[in-house]
Amino acid sequence: MIFLRLFLIFLKIGIFSFGGGLATIALIQNEVVEKQGWLSAQEFTDIVATSQITPGPVGINTATYTGYTAIVNAGYSEGLGIVGALLASFAVILIPVILMLIVSRLLLKHKDNRVVTDVMSLLRLAIVGLIAAAALLLATPETFGNASPQLWISIAIFAIVFLASLKFKASPILLILLSGVVGFLVYGVIL
Repeated sequence: MIFLRLFLIFLKIGIFSFGGGLATIALIQNEVVEKQGWLSAQEFTDIVATSQITPGPVGINTATYTGYTAIVNAGYSEGLGIVGALLASFAVILIPVILMLIVSRLLLKHKDNRVVTDVMSLLRLAIVGLIAAAALLLATPETFGNASPQLWISIAIFAIVFLASLKFKASPILLILLSGVVGFLVYGVIL
């Protein structure tokens, strides 16, 4: 039954959701688009875009919209799609909430332990890799077109922001605002 598979898949995704919502996007895409075929690549790209502009954590929003769309695409009613949305959302947060309750108590007790600090350093590296994987998965022809000017402009904006952040320690808020202004001017006025 699709509801049980949906629950188990998002439960598994929740187990590996260290790094937040952006880190889970690659996992969700692999499961629901590649393995299960519940959504098309275009539908998933649209869901991620919508998840980023709606209030709330992007991972939970993506799970919610994915659960709804998977159930509706399977031929069920929109009412059961809402059940799928709630089921996927609950499943993706269930294990992390339980683990965070346990780990937070242990971490406070052993925060100065060398092993704990080493593990946290390794987790940071894994998180960067998962977020990079999510970005690469979204760099598709559906998103940017085939080697379109938008792709190259987006890469240039990213590179400039990355260097400004790394080299000059520029404020992330300032970089976001400037990127928005540049994006508006380039995509809204020039192109």
